Amino acid sequence: MPKRRDILAIVLIVLPWTLLITVWHQSAINPLLAARKDDRHESRRDSQNTFTLKKPCSSENNKDIVEVVHTEYVYSRPPPWSDVIPTLHVITPTYSRPVQKAELTRLANTFLHVPNLHWILVEDSQRRTPLLTRLLRETSLNYTHLNVETPRNYKLRGDTRDPRIPRGTMQRNLALRWLRETFSSNNRHSQPGIVYFADDDNTYSLELFEEMRSTRKVSVWPVAFVGGLRYESPQVNTLGKVYGWKTVFDPHRPFAIDMAGFAVNLRLILFKPQAYFKLRGVKGGYQESSLLRELVTLNDLEPKAANCTKVLVWHTRTEKPVLVNEGKKGFTDSNVEI
Repeated sequence: MPKRRDILAIVLIVLPWTLLITVWHQSAINPLLAARKDDRHESRRDSQNTFTLKKPCSSENNKDIVEVVHTEYVYSRPPPWSDVIPTLHVITPTYSRPVQKAELTRLANTFLHVPNLHWILVEDSQRRTPLLTRLLRETSLNYTHLNVETPRNYKLRGDTRDPRIPRGTMQRNLALRWLRETFSSNNRHSQPGIVYFADDDNTYSLELFEEMRSTRKVSVWPVAFVGGLRYESPQVNTLGKVYGWKTVFDPHRPFAIDMAGFAVNLRLILFKPQAYFKLRGVKGGYQESSLLRELVTLNDLEPKAANCTKVLVWHTRTEKPVLVNEGKKGFTDSNVEI
């Protein structure tokens, strides 16, 4: 039977060694744990704005352990803005229909790539709807949201001989009035701008917006899938001047051009406050002429898009059949890519 002092001696000998071994073990394992923690931190940082599946080596029971890291994704990409290039004031009339949000979303995604773009969206309604209010707020675009309702007895029934107001006329006029009230023609130091009418059912090349940015008065270009043709276009001579129109739909119009086929310098809009789209007495296809004849003459037009040989805007919905072979000399141009 060991004596008490022998037990105490054994404890005093074993205890220091036990403490020494414990300390040594901790100092060896901590760097490994720290490295493991850093690896997890690095993996989480790399997985920002996505879902990451991590599959480490098989565990003891030979099953994969999948760790899913959830992170919140917030999209925010305001388009670039510059004080040295003209602002594009893009006017879009719109009305409620099943595809309205889809078409405006497609249009907004295009505008996000265009510097210095101010979107003026005008609803044909009694009040601004929550649907478009949310849509505009979420786009991160510079925008102005307006509304005016076209009276029911002024709306077209689809007959081109009907003297009622073509769709979008009152909305475009309200946007023009807003521009004139917002920008004073006396303020010559204000930033230059261009006004363009972009309907929400068309498709636009980004190149088009850069083409129109240098507009001095009114610039023009071809538009595809409109007027019964594969494309309508101003006719341009060797001197770069517009002398006529390539169209089969009422070619005797003063300006036989589609709404998507021209842009106007903002200063011209401000200096000629009488220029609006006419509300009455204008049949279908003459709305563009009712505005342009108050602003310029044929000789003032500035052909863009390589002297009107390139198509940069397309009608997504065509109201008339597009003729594959127009059958008239001069209308089939293999050099124009649609």
